[in-house]
Amino acid sequence: MLIGNYKETYASDEAVFRTPAARWWMAALGCAAVAYPFVAGDYLLYLATLMGVLALAALGLNVLIGFTGQISLGHAAFMGVGSYVTAILATRLGLPFWLSVPAGGLAACAAGMVVGAPSLRIKGLYLAIATLAAQVIFEWVFTNWTSVTGGIRGINVPPARVWGVALDGDVKVYFLVEALVAVHYLLAANLRRSRWGRAFVAVRDRDIAAEIVGVNIFRTKIVAFMVSSYYAGIAGGLWVYFMKVVTPENFPLSLSIQFLAIVVVGGLGSIPGTLLGTVFMTLVPEVLKLATGLVRAAWPEAQSYLFPLRDVVFGTLIVVFLIFEPKGLVEMWNRLRRFFALWPFEK
Repeated sequence: MLIGNYKETYASDEAVFRTPAARWWMAALGCAAVAYPFVAGDYLLYLATLMGVLALAALGLNVLIGFTGQISLGHAAFMGVGSYVTAILATRLGLPFWLSVPAGGLAACAAGMVVGAPSLRIKGLYLAIATLAAQVIFEWVFTNWTSVTGGIRGINVPPARVWGVALDGDVKVYFLVEALVAVHYLLAANLRRSRWGRAFVAVRDRDIAAEIVGVNIFRTKIVAFMVSSYYAGIAGGLWVYFMKVVTPENFPLSLSIQFLAIVVVGGLGSIPGTLLGTVFMTLVPEVLKLATGLVRAAWPEAQSYLFPLRDVVFGTLIVVFLIFEPKGLVEMWNRLRRFFALWPFEK
């Protein structure tokens, strides 16, 4: 039975995976991720790739809300900026994948810097309204700036090419997405332990006290918005190569609400919680779709209520978790781990 985990060096105390068991579990998870596309069907492979894209974007929102305490209802708009910039660079300038996707992330980062500028003066509900306004503005731009975005027709994007190999199959796109998600999750884990990460948490917990000890509040909030938007932009670039097309309806307000639900349900400020929340909130619409399919025989109009019902369920889950489990699914998982760490010797 595990009775202690003692650190003898600074390196062991600062490690991302601090115990051999954690490293073994991560290795097992990596092996399972590699083997998954060879045993899963086409639709399950599609869902796994979709989860990877959503998890990457939701991680950016968790950096903003969970790490820094700044709320945003326009996260889907930043994802759209990254998608459109990536698509334009790939189709009109012919830039390769490894240039167009980072450029989309940097463009979203610049948009986040502009939108985050009011965060020094406003917070809470007022900041949420400001980011909601950004969501509406970007949606209007995506739809009406037809000479650049293609309007409602969107932009068709050719498959990504890495080292001359066309990633034109579902399995290849899956590995591309999951590899970039793993890299950015490791970056986020190290960001939290860095000087900037500690500044984010200080601003979240008590911004006035953080300013007294020397933290530049405005710069910290702007950097948090930029990092969050960068993650959304990279996810948007991956979305383009995943779906092969980008249109305005891909980034509605409901997607921003879904990202918020992922962060709240998974666990604010928790990187593993973001993964758990993404899996949970991606499977919720699938359960609703299955349920409406079962009652369709008795109620033919059930399918027409699926999309409104999804938003209602997302909102309900946010409220329920905030009231009954504010630390999210990751806290439920931690309690389960603590139980089995002592079982059968619990009191």
